[in-house]
This record gives sequence, C-alpha cells and structure tokens, in this order.
Amino acid sequence: MSSSVSIETKIAGAVLPSCLYNASGPLCSTEDELHALGKSAAGAILSKSATREKRQGNEEPRYVETPWGSINSMGLPNEGYEYYAAFAEQAAAAYDKPYIMSVSGLSHEDNIHMIKALSGNKNVTAIELNLSCPNVPGKPQTGYDPEQTRYILDKVFEVAEHPVGVKLPPYFDIPHFEAMAEILNAFPLSFVTCINSVGNGLVIDPDRESVVIKPKSGFGGIGGDFVKPTALANVRKFYTLLDEQIAVIGCGGVKSGMDAFEHILCGASAVQVGTQYMREGTNCFARIGRELEEIMSRKGYKDIGSFKGRLKDL
Repeated sequence: MSSSVSIETKIAGAVLPSCLYNASGPLCSTEDELHALGKSAAGAILSKSATREKRQGNEEPRYVETPWGSINSMGLPNEGYEYYAAFAEQAAAAYDKPYIMSVSGLSHEDNIHMIKALSGNKNVTAIELNLSCPNVPGKPQTGYDPEQTRYILDKVFEVAEHPVGVKLPPYFDIPHFEAMAEILNAFPLSFVTCINSVGNGLVIDPDRESVVIKPKSGFGGIGGDFVKPTALANVRKFYTLLDEQIAVIGCGGVKSGMDAFEHILCGASAVQVGTQYMREGTNCFARIGRELEEIMSRKGYKDIGSFKGRLKDL
C-alpha cells in the first residue's frame, strides 16, 4: 500500500488501521474464520450476528451467487453469543485491531440479555445491534417499526456498557429516513451501518424454472452489485440527517476501491465488505485497500477525512 496516504479511521472511539472490514454474515462464524480476519488487512474483526443460543439456520441451499450479487436466506446460523464473547480474549491477544460483536436476538428480551451479559468484557470493542432481521412474531423488521426501534434502544442503553451501533435495513422513502433519524438521534449511538441486504428478493433459474434457494419459497436478501445504489443513498441520507457524533458505516455492493471511495464520498467513516468477501476471501481487504489508496493518491487526498461526505450536488 502507498505510504503517502492513510485509510485509517476511527469508529466507536477505536482506531481501525484500515477503513475496510467484513460485514457480519459471510465467513465470520467460526474461530478459524475470525482468526483469518485477524490476520488479514481488514481494519476490524466483526463477528457473525449472534443469537442467545447456537442455531443451525435454514435448510440448504440458502446462499446462491448471481452475476450481479447474491441472494440468501441463512436463518442466522451461528455458535451463540457466548462463543463470540469468549473469542474476544483471543482477538485482543493476537491482533492490533478492534473486535466488534454483532448481536441479533430472536426477541427484544434476547438482545437485552446478551448486551447486558457482555458488560465487563473489556476485549469487546463495540456492539453492532442488528435491527434488520425479524424479531417479533407478526411484526415487521425492527428497523421498519419506529415504535419497536425506540423501545429496544431505550432498553439497550439501560444496560449497555460498550459503545453500541445499529445495523439498519434499507429505506426507500424520504419520510422514513427522517423518522428513523429522529429516533436514532435521541440515543448515544456510536455508529449506524447502512445497509443490510434488500429483503425478500427473488432469483429464478429459468432452465429449471424454479427458485434458487430453498427457504421461504425462494425469497431472500439481495446483496452485491444489485444494492449499491440503494446502499449509497442510505449512507448519504443518514450522513446528512444524523448527529455528527454518530458515524455512518457503508455496506453494499463494495468489490473495488472505487466502490469504497464512493461510500466514503457519501459520508461513510468505514466500509464493510460482504458478498465480495464471500467470493474472494480475506485477500479482498488488501486489494480493495490498495485500489482505494491509488484513487486517493491520484486525487491528492491524504486521508479519508479529506473527502468524506463531500459529495457534490449538480
């Protein structure tokens, strides 16, 4: 990487040697996968979204690559939050980068229990609370329900000792951005991650005349190239609406240094990589980082703060 520019950033009070790291989901479920992230050029280690107990997840096939991205209905397969909490000690001993735990309980009570139980674990840098998975039977995703969002954040900040951020679903209507930003600004959040996959897409195999994944009759979350314009719009809008102390983390359609550059230009302080990480493995972080540095060097930017959020209107 070029020595003339820096892609270092700061999230939740912690310094990340690179603004690029993994999205929670692909290849971050086991100790081996988490160690691979630690050894890589990723600026942080983010765990798989943890539930209170271990889960096997949905039936296979539940993740399929497409020419323009991916579709999945994983069903939160993970080892349970205690497994990822225990790994924090290994991460702290072996790697000079933050370790962030993603939490996605099957109920609000589960989320509160896990976040309270993590109190005192000094090796966990921050918690990313996933508001973009269904939590309450008969209710929409928490992030699409203002009342439920306010309720869970009220309860979480009664017990949380770590910096907390939230992972959001994609929003599409300006009043929805504004309503969610008003709620988020009422809490001492450290960051928001925009976006989780676009929910309930459908990919078809025309030769077999069938859907391509088994759960939910083929309906699943869409990621990769498909979602980049939506992800950029969410990063930009929340960057303009949220209080300055709440960092925005971009996620969606990042497979090159230019994609990362565009996310930062929209206002992202860090950038997560999901579908491309699944495809390429940990080498993607060094490659995308080099490409980003080359773009910055060519444009005369010394650090990401030099252009973060400076997207121009026509």
